[in-house]
Amino acid sequence: MAGRGAFPLSPLPPTAAPPPPGPGPAMLRGPSPAPAAAAAAAAPGYRPMGPAAAQYQRPGMPPGSRMPMAGLQVGPPGAPPYGAASPMRPGLPQSMMDPFRKRLLTPQAQPPLATQRRGVKRRKMADKVLPQRIRELVPESQAYMDLLAFERKLDQTIARKRMEIQEAIKKPLTQKRKLRIYISNTFTPAKEEGEGGERVASWELRVEGKLLEDPSKQKRKFSSFFKSLVIELDKELYGPDNHLVEWHRLPTTQETDGFQVKRPGDVNVKCTLLLMLDHQPPQYKLDPRLARLLGVHTQTRASIMQALWLYIKHNKLQDSHEKEYINCNRYFRQIFNCVRMRFSEIPMKLAGLLQHPDPIIINHTISVDPNDQKKTACYDIDVEVDDPLKAQMSNFLASTTNQQEIASLDAKIHETIESINQLKTQRDFMLSFSNNPQDFIQEWIKSQRRDLKIITDVIGNPEEERRAEFYQQPWAQEAVGRHIFAKVQQRRQELEQVLGIRLT
Repeated sequence: MAGRGAFPLSPLPPTAAPPPPGPGPAMLRGPSPAPAAAAAAAAPGYRPMGPAAAQYQRPGMPPGSRMPMAGLQVGPPGAPPYGAASPMRPGLPQSMMDPFRKRLLTPQAQPPLATQRRGVKRRKMADKVLPQRIRELVPESQAYMDLLAFERKLDQTIARKRMEIQEAIKKPLTQKRKLRIYISNTFTPAKEEGEGGERVASWELRVEGKLLEDPSKQKRKFSSFFKSLVIELDKELYGPDNHLVEWHRLPTTQETDGFQVKRPGDVNVKCTLLLMLDHQPPQYKLDPRLARLLGVHTQTRASIMQALWLYIKHNKLQDSHEKEYINCNRYFRQIFNCVRMRFSEIPMKLAGLLQHPDPIIINHTISVDPNDQKKTACYDIDVEVDDPLKAQMSNFLASTTNQQEIASLDAKIHETIESINQLKTQRDFMLSFSNNPQDFIQEWIKSQRRDLKIITDVIGNPEEERRAEFYQQPWAQEAVGRHIFAKVQQRRQELEQVLGIRLT
């Protein structure tokens, strides 16, 4: 018979007769086995012991069987713990009970490894903080908390700076340096027929250069600063087909420290050197009208677009209603040949106004006079080189020098904090015992008893349920009546299924 905590809460039908009264308190007081077995009908956690367990058997039920029923639980607290493996849960038939029990008893799936690692990381970060109870006990620990707060601010500052450095590296970091160009020539006179050597006089022109005050350890090749080099010789001396000497950068070009040109001749030669700098990112020369308007002569495309937008914003040329349009003033109308244009049309219209930057022009005279000692000329030009700070930024972002040391120190801090917490727990345990040993032992035994019940899957409280006073509580009579009514309803449904009729 089902017992405590196993009766339905559904209301009684209005046409049904009230349930017959269950056994009263007087029936539970006798020491005979039958009343003791009847008491088991009111509590699933009660286990008859001794002869009563063997003698009691309800008529109409096979030995060892229990009465299944559907419904919810009523009665005093003391239901089995969540997920406990009980032989049979009163109030649910076996077909409904098995899947439920399987679902509760099935081990939960382990979270992914990455989730576990994230959880461990957050837990370790929290473990570095001393609990408030320890800080109150040891006031000197406030110095450690101050250091922890400073470390947190330092970590935030480093993280913010790393983000700023990452953003700065994306932009070109350059600085202007002086490149000194050395232009020199040598002259080889013609030899007589009986002497060895060349019979035709010739000269050789050399173009070299180096950066002034270059602190970098890796020296850049001279040719890496230029996109092209053209040497124009006197057309009257060397003709229209042989007066140009050209060098242009190709993807397969090997960098060199200088250029040299050798030609026959025994007279001074005037030449012009055209040096085209290799700007990274590329720079463009603006149309003279737009350059005067924006105050920009040669710049990168991004800088030109920024200067154009500042001019539009300063002169309020953006349409107040249609923001995607620009109302051209008289200067824009002359340059772009339109009264109104979209923002999206600016790059296309601007492309026709961009030109290649002007080359560096150097006029030089190749001297073949043996008495001329000044055969080397020096010219200084401004070039843009990578900022040395950029390499330091990249090294800072890629540096992992102190990561292992920091990780080991963090592990030591976590272990120390954990040992402090354990020592605090032991101290509280001993302090509670020293203050009131009797109450402490009693509370400790109760705690151990609860833990033992959870470990051994004990349902209810057997010590209380084996006493008759447990079933003299107000809920017992109502519970027995509800159970009997549920059994009557169950038997009625069985008869209706067998006879094929509906009883009213």
